[in-house]
Amino acid sequence: MGVLGFGGFFFRARDPEGLKAWYQEHLNVGGGCSAEGEGATSEWFWNIQAGPVVFEPFSAGTDYFAADKAYMLNFRVSDLDGLLEQLNASGIAIETRDEWDTPETGRFARIHDPEGNPIELWEPPAEC
Repeated sequence: MGVLGFGGFFFRARDPEGLKAWYQEHLNVGGGCSAEGEGATSEWFWNIQAGPVVFEPFSAGTDYFAADKAYMLNFRVSDLDGLLEQLNASGIAIETRDEWDTPETGRFARIHDPEGNPIELWEPPAEC
């Protein structure tokens, strides 16, 4: 008896419909979206691929992400380079740093949604 998995993420937005559309278009995230090979979609559900999820509270003074943000989304991806090419072609600013990437944890990049929410894109190592 306990939690079976991550069930959702709810947050406030100035333009909920516009932000929802942005996530669907650029990241294939949200209701009606499905990860490759994960079956049919519905208007409400996002079918994701099973895999590792990190749940980690950070110190209030962390510099891992902006001090004025209470959270940072982290999305697991299978082809970081390909996704970064698409985001760049759409004019989305991307930040990468060599020190973020390690063989043990994988590769990382950061973007922000139109309302300034931080998003970390994570390509785990092959053995993860």
